[in-house]
Amino acid sequence: MTRDQDIETLIVAAHALTRIAALETANDTPAAQWRTLTILRDNGPLRLGELARLSRVTQPGMTRLVGQMSELGLVVREADAADSRATVVEATPLGLEALQTWLAQLTAALTPHFDDLTDEEWTALRTTADVLTRPITRPVRATEAVR
Repeated sequence: MTRDQDIETLIVAAHALTRIAALETANDTPAAQWRTLTILRDNGPLRLGELARLSRVTQPGMTRLVGQMSELGLVVREADAADSRATVVEATPLGLEALQTWLAQLTAALTPHFDDLTDEEWTALRTTADVLTRPITRPVRATEAVR
């Protein structure tokens, strides 16, 4: 297997795990909401346009999503102090708590699927997770973003 094929396999597996967990938890919250909260958790408050770009959705779509999330108390919107025409979005404590609860539900749903792993496989999985989260945990700059 080539390195490119290894990466492709990881991507497909990650998507499959997310789908399995979503089905098993019967969580009907849009994935975009969880992605948005994760981006805000990892990057802090962001302008609406930057949040849309990082989420890979249109700005009007992000505006609608943020409006819905704001009504639920998951995010707050404020005018940007540097440019009152722009809106800055921030996750609320309730939003971060909801994200943490969802992540715990995903973990609980997926854990049984890994019951048969050996200690060596767990070590390999932990190493893989550490490697994969290394570049993800730092904020993405506009010049680095995948288009």
